[in-house]
Order: sequence, then structure tokens, then C-alpha cells
Amino acid sequence: MTAPERLSVVLRDGLALVRRFVRARPGAFALAVGGATVFASAIVLAAVVVGRVTDDLIIPVLDGEAALGSRWVGGVLLITGVAVYKAAGITLRRTFAGWLQGRTQADLRYQLIDHQMRLRLAWFRRQSTGDLMAVSETDGRQATYILAPLPFGTGSLLLLLASIGIISWIDSLLGGITLVGLGGIIAIDLRGSWRTFEAFQAVQHSRGLVSGIAHESFDGALTVKALGREEYETERLARASEKLRDDIIEVNRLWAFYGAFIESFPAVGTVVLLMVGALRLKGGSLTAGELVTVTYLLSLLAIPMRLMGWVFWDLAHSLAGWRRVDTVLSERDFLVHGDLAADPQPTGAAVEGAAVGFAYSPGEVILSGVELEIPPSRTVAVVGPTGSGKSTLAMLLVRLWDPDSGAITLDGRDLRRFARAELPREVAFVPQEAFLFNEDVRGNITLGMPLPEEQIEAALRLAAADEFVAALPQGMGTQLGERGTTLSGGQRQRVALARALARRPRLLVLDDATSAVDPSVEADILRGLREADLPSTVVVVAYRPSSIALADTVIYLDGGRVVAHGRHGELLATEPGYARLLQAYEEDAAARQAERGRGTEGGAS
Repeated sequence: MTAPERLSVVLRDGLALVRRFVRARPGAFALAVGGATVFASAIVLAAVVVGRVTDDLIIPVLDGEAALGSRWVGGVLLITGVAVYKAAGITLRRTFAGWLQGRTQADLRYQLIDHQMRLRLAWFRRQSTGDLMAVSETDGRQATYILAPLPFGTGSLLLLLASIGIISWIDSLLGGITLVGLGGIIAIDLRGSWRTFEAFQAVQHSRGLVSGIAHESFDGALTVKALGREEYETERLARASEKLRDDIIEVNRLWAFYGAFIESFPAVGTVVLLMVGALRLKGGSLTAGELVTVTYLLSLLAIPMRLMGWVFWDLAHSLAGWRRVDTVLSERDFLVHGDLAADPQPTGAAVEGAAVGFAYSPGEVILSGVELEIPPSRTVAVVGPTGSGKSTLAMLLVRLWDPDSGAITLDGRDLRRFARAELPREVAFVPQEAFLFNEDVRGNITLGMPLPEEQIEAALRLAAADEFVAALPQGMGTQLGERGTTLSGGQRQRVALARALARRPRLLVLDDATSAVDPSVEADILRGLREADLPSTVVVVAYRPSSIALADTVIYLDGGRVVAHGRHGELLATEPGYARLLQAYEEDAAARQAERGRGTEGGAS
């Protein structure tokens, strides 16, 4: 792409970005531009007033042609009035320009969060969490940089045009010189803006990499420290940081190079105009007041001239950030919803699956031809070897993924037909890796829902979490820290289970959600779920034979297919593969128990 083409792209896309932001908040933008226009007109008016005061008051008094008397009062009042008018314009512009930028930044963050929450999980699997955080924070903020100088730039453009008109009206030669100088500054600004655009893009990309590596390092601090890889992670972050440093230096180098011309150009132009103006004054083509007007305007135009450059540079800067924001907002891999509403019933839901097939990527078959028929209010255990598709089936049952073929229904209603936020009223899912927020226990259970206190307490009892929660320093008001770091793995799982139970779902899916809990406690929890007055069908991905035996029926998966479906005792007698798997589970449990016993004896000795 040639230089003019790149410049055209930057201007075209940059103006489209400005239009997008202005259309969202036209009132604030109009008020900010109105303030800038008042400011610009105040400067022009001030120049005219100063020129008139010079010709009508100062020169006659100095030449002795008129007495000062009280004539100075009118001049002072005029200048004071213009100053107040100018101050009002500055206040109006800065207030609404700042509000417009801050409000637009907030709008972008809301849009990004809402947009991402409606995308499929498949899209999130392809992204870096740290990079997404950089897009939402750094890029979202940078995309709005243009809004701060834009109203002032608009007013400055009016000021420049008015000033050129006044200077040209006073003297056409001086007006022509001013116009040529302004054109030169704009040409330098345009060239500098498109040259730095790609450098800005590189900076934003590097910031995303740094944020991603930092997020991984902090999130995986336990693994990093356990394996002694602190130096490796430090070096990895250092390399990314050094690349970011180099990219920022390149931007600043370009900025300084073009900035030197931009800073010096107005001064050179002013000197040229003053020299020409002095000659015109000597030749009688100008009056002293007119030269003062031109000089005063030129002294005030230095900042607006630079500001026009800032607008172009911030446009390129904002566009670089917006490109990354727009990459997320342009993603259309949405989870499509229907219009069905939840239909709460006092009993568990009936779940069926017909020829369900699923793959995370082409050529990788996870589930194939799965048939399910789960009666309402039953407890069902899903059992199978590693890689058989148990967790995938669990996520399909609550529509975290959609099957590639076939359908899963809840009381005869296809999960894909439920309206957005309606299916979670009927189903709840608890994964093995329990995620807790940096909230207190109550906040982690309710997640903002207005749940009755007795319902929360009942959920804690069912999850066998009531005793340890009561023992916490502030009970349910105890802050759990990020990801619930103040709790053990088993405690986190039980709080997550209580969070699901508090919603009294008609379908409760537990994906090995009690694996970190003692076997006896796990058995008590599952027994309690069966006996409790819950309107729930419970599907449990289970490994422990004692837990599997508590289920009403067992679904045995192998190779992505339902190999058998029946009671635990029946499958032990009729399915050799199931019997071998349960025997392996028991042997593994016995080995773990023996290991714990040896550890206890060693500690006692």
C-alpha cells in the first residue's frame, strides 16, 4: 500500500470512528464544540478589541492627540467582557469534552463485556485472557483519545479560518502567507500521523502480549513456584516488555521528529509575517492597530495550530486502539437463542438426547450418536474412562456448547429454543474447578440474585458447607479473596455447589464437582440431594464407586458413545468394561488411602 493510500485509510477509518462516537452522544459533543466555538470567537473578538483600543485609545493618548480622562474605562470593560466570554467558552468545552470522553470509554467497556458474554465458548478458547483484558481496558481507553482534543480542534479550525479571513481582509499578502504556513503544518501533521499509525498498532499488540503473559504468570503462580520456574517466567515477561519498550521508543522517535517541525513552523511563520507586516506598515499599507491585530492573532494561533496536529496524531492513536476493539466487536459467533420462557415446575426435568454428536474441532469426534432418556427427579451418574466425553456431555446438558448434530431437550423443549437467560432458571452446572469471586460467601452464592436467607442456609446445609462457613471469622460475610484462595479445594467446591443449589434448579449437573471432598462427605452430599425436597433431576459425572452406587441409574460412556444405561449392580454384572473401570477406581482409591496412612504414620513417628 502506497503512502497516499495509507493516509487515505487512516483518515477514512478515523473519521468513521469519530462519527460513531459522536452519533452516540451528539448532545455532549455539540455542547463541547459550542464551548470551543465561543472560545474561538472570543479570541477573534479579543484581537479586534485590542486593535481598536490601540488605534482609538492608546495611540491617540501616546501621541498627545487626546486626553486619557475616563476613556480607559470603556476599553477595560470591553477587554474584561471578552475575557469573561472566553472563560465561559473554556469551561463549557472542557466540561463536556471530558464528560464525552469518559462516558464513551464506559460505553465501550459495557459493549465489550456484553458482546463477549453473548459469544460461544468456542471463541473464548481461541483467545488469551490477558489480551482480552488489554482490549477492554487499554485499547478501549485509547480508542477515545481523539474525543479530548476534537471539540477544541473543531473550534480551532473555526478560529484559524476566521483568523485567515480577518488577516486577509486586513492585508491580502499577509493572509496568503498565513494560509501557506497553515497548509504546511497540516501537511506535516498528516504525514506524521499515518507514519505513526502502524507504530501505534505495534505498541497495542505488544501491550496485549505483555498483559497476557503477566496474567498467566499471576494466575499460574502456584505452578510456577512449585516447579521453580520463576526465572523463566521473569525472562519471558522481560522479553515481551522489552519489545513493548522498543515499540514505544519508535513511536516517540517519530513523534519527536515530526514534532520538531510542528513546534518550529508557527514561530518561523510568525517571524516572516512580522517582517512582511513591518514593511507593509512602513509603506503605509497597514495601520499600527491593524498590525497589532495581526500580531495578536498570530500569538494566539500557535496553540490552535499545534492542536490541529494533536487531532491528527490522536486520530491515528485512537484508530490503532479501535482496530483491536473492533476485532472483538465484529465477532459474530453468537450463541443463538429462541423465545421460550422457563416453565418452573415442582418436579425435576425430564432430559432426552437424540443422536447427539459433537466435536471441538473438525476431525475430532468427542461424542457420536449419543442417546439419552433421563426421567424427571432421578439421580444419574455418568461414568466412563478418561476422554470418553463425560465432561463434554455435562456441558451440552446445560447448553454451554451446542451439539453439532442431534438435539438435547428439557421436558421435550430443545435447549436451543430457550430465550436468553431463561435456561439458567431451569438448569445449574457445577464444574470440577470451582470458581469463586473476590466477594464474601453470601455474594458468591447469590451473585446478585435476591435470594431469601433461609434458601441460602438450606443450600449450604445440602452442600455440607454450613459448618465450615459458620466457623469463618464473619460467617457468610467473610471475604474469600480472589478465586476463593482462603478456602481449601473441597471447601471451594462445596460453596460452588451451594451456589447452584440455592437456585433450586430443575436440572443439576455436577461435573466431578466433589472430587476434592472426602469420600464420606461426598456420599453424604449425594445422599442428601436424593432425599432433599428439591425439584431437581441430578446428573453427576462420578469416579468414586461409593458415589456411583448412590445413583438411581448409571450412563456408561466409552469412545464418545453410550455403551450401557442401567443400575449400578446390573452394569457390574453385564458390562465387563464397566466392571474393570470400577475395579480400577477402587484400586486407585485404596492406593491413595494407603499412601495417606503411611504419611500419617511418618508424621506420628
